[in-house]
Amino acid sequence: MTTASIAIDMDVPTGITIDEYERIDDGHAFHVSWELPERPRCETCKREAPLRLQEKNKFLSIRDLDLWGKPSFFVYRELLHGCPHCGHRQSLLPPFKRRDVKYTFRFEEHVLVSLIGSTAEDVAQRLGIAAETVERIVKNRIDDAKAKQVDPVRKIERLGMDEISLRKGHKGYATILTDLTDPTRPEILAVAKGRDEAAGRACLERLSPEQRAAVRFHHTDMGASYLKACSELLRNSQSVIDRFHVAKKLGEVADALRKNTTAPTSEP
Repeated sequence: MTTASIAIDMDVPTGITIDEYERIDDGHAFHVSWELPERPRCETCKREAPLRLQEKNKFLSIRDLDLWGKPSFFVYRELLHGCPHCGHRQSLLPPFKRRDVKYTFRFEEHVLVSLIGSTAEDVAQRLGIAAETVERIVKNRIDDAKAKQVDPVRKIERLGMDEISLRKGHKGYATILTDLTDPTRPEILAVAKGRDEAAGRACLERLSPEQRAAVRFHHTDMGASYLKACSELLRNSQSVIDRFHVAKKLGEVADALRKNTTAPTSEP
């Protein structure tokens, strides 16, 4: 039997090194490493000290973006720092994920984009995760946005503003603002709770006045809330109603007409 080598092209987060590839049951595992801090800060006593590295005999598997239609994972050995001042031991957090979750930042972003025009249950089923995980990702990103501004030097010419729904039949909505300047690589800029004008303004206010003035096009649905927020804060931008939203509205009108014309009547 002959063997062949296969090259895998993939984007790797800054500062991450792929050391080994392993094919797992129905996906891909990339063993990764990263540069460790020289002087970690203790979570308990808040004091810095030279790294005192301790390796656990435990490997962690973190969900990343799908590859070739299959889930992929970053795998690494859990590393600890022992504080010489108070004796506390803490895990050294890799730069590609937040604490206490099992997925990368860019997987979070993929989930948010997937929620546009869908629900938490639908996205969870497609990605093979729990709906509660989807909701937790949205909550974390909303919390992040409360204390985070978009990089003021970022050049933004085209924006997308959409509502995302967490559960069918529930009032769990959020607004998502996306940088569409490069349509092949949309990036999440802000997330806000709700789907009204206030939520739209909250997202846009994460941009600096100069960034808002530089936006040339904004993509929204046909609802008045987002259109009003954009018209007031994006003075130099032209509104673009995406075909998806037009088709959705036409479908709703057609469905309403169908129901009216097929409604039962008592007339002979």
